[in-house]
Amino acid sequence: MAKSNSAELAILLAAIDRAFDHKSWHGINLKGAIRGLTAEDASWRPAQGRHNIWELVVHAAYWKYVVIRRLLSEKRGSFPITGSNWFVRPSNDASSEGAWRADVRLLTDMHKTLKQAVEGVSAKDLNRIPPGVKTSNLDLIGGIAAHDLYHAGQIQLLKRLRPQA
Repeated sequence: MAKSNSAELAILLAAIDRAFDHKSWHGINLKGAIRGLTAEDASWRPAQGRHNIWELVVHAAYWKYVVIRRLLSEKRGSFPITGSNWFVRPSNDASSEGAWRADVRLLTDMHKTLKQAVEGVSAKDLNRIPPGVKTSNLDLIGGIAAHDLYHAGQIQLLKRLRPQA
């Protein structure tokens, strides 16, 4: 797809950046919500069967991957972690700070790749619905920004719910 200079696309790119790691009027973004957290912080669960911050981070990375895949009409199967949507974290074999940082890096890398995919969408393709999908490219891109903000809010709530030592 040819690169577009459309105003719509510029607004969408700004929205996904503000939701992820750029300053915005709405308050904390996803990257800001996890800044400074340790593996122990990210692993805390409010109750059995509830997601923790670490799982929300990998979930957000996964959905960035899904949007990339749909924008580029790629097949499934290239996400670096086996599975889909929700991933148990910490995994049995990786509860270290290094494993936490690796998953935060995965989120950041997926965001960079998402931006590249969005930059490649032409203005005329914004309203196109990719094969096998029921949502237009415009809705996918706007939706992934909303998804980041939704989970940033959840993370902020989880941080406040965690009992202080």
